[in-house]
Amino acid sequence: MSGVTSGIKSLKKDDILFREGDPSDAMYVIKKGQIAITKAKGAQEIILAELNPGAMLGEMAFFDNKPRSAGAKAMGDAEVICLPFNALYAQFKNFPEWLKAMVKTVNTNLRSANQRIKNLEKAVGDESQLFPPHTITRLCGLISLIGFKAGEETEDGLVIPSGLLRNYTIQVFQQPTHKMQKLMEILCELELMTLEDLGEGRQKITLKDHKKFTQFVDWYNKYLFTEESKRTTVDYKELPVIKALVFYGDKETPNDKGLVTVSLNKMQNESMKDLNYVVDINQPDTLVEKGLIQEKTSDRENDITTAFNLAELKELLYYWTIVYRLIQERSTRK
Repeated sequence: MSGVTSGIKSLKKDDILFREGDPSDAMYVIKKGQIAITKAKGAQEIILAELNPGAMLGEMAFFDNKPRSAGAKAMGDAEVICLPFNALYAQFKNFPEWLKAMVKTVNTNLRSANQRIKNLEKAVGDESQLFPPHTITRLCGLISLIGFKAGEETEDGLVIPSGLLRNYTIQVFQQPTHKMQKLMEILCELELMTLEDLGEGRQKITLKDHKKFTQFVDWYNKYLFTEESKRTTVDYKELPVIKALVFYGDKETPNDKGLVTVSLNKMQNESMKDLNYVVDINQPDTLVEKGLIQEKTSDRENDITTAFNLAELKELLYYWTIVYRLIQERSTRK
């Protein structure tokens, strides 16, 4: 039985009508305003279409009851007319059989066309992505390996011989040298490495924290080979929230279990001043759902807090910052 009731539903800007992957239980007609059809693409959300009054959405699932293939949200104040499937099924039974067959065939063909487009977009996307996940582990693992094999400890970090790294990149791992060079430049951007041009194609490569970088390689490799349903994935939009929690957690003293307690009210009120962006008091909720921080609590003064293991959250911030910076890099080579 559908949980959606027929009638008019009012929406505010960015209100979600339904999410990608949600069960399908109704179709909608836009009465007022605009509705954006959205699709998750990696760590980002893209808008596929902007629908205006009179447009219908969510109708394809009426025939096959498949989960939503895309999301829908209001672009401003909007109203939609809800048409629950359970009410429509009763009317559909009275359609002539030839009309039922024709409509179902059109729907099936649209589904197939959408899937072919999706597959094509994925193929094109994979080609333009400079650092697919397993390329990240290969190249970062190679840097770590050469660090163990021939690295020289200095006050600034571990100096890695550029000639040996280049030879292993080409001859042993058979990876493109331009990718290795670009990866190291991004690691410099993240302040994890420094590169010094010594002339004649030689570089002084200094990895600031070899042990921590190696832990990243081991963690990401394990993550990639873990069954997807058992992974805990941090979304790109959650990184600023984690950064804020770490920032304010650093100012607190851990208890005997290694947990720090952070006031979410304080974080919301002071994050613009301290971090140049506002972290809403409800933004950490997704991290609670994933078990990365504890449930929110409130005291008598209505101060809402959460607690978490600061060291573990710092590690996740370090790891996922590297991952998202690399996977978002696009190839410009033809």
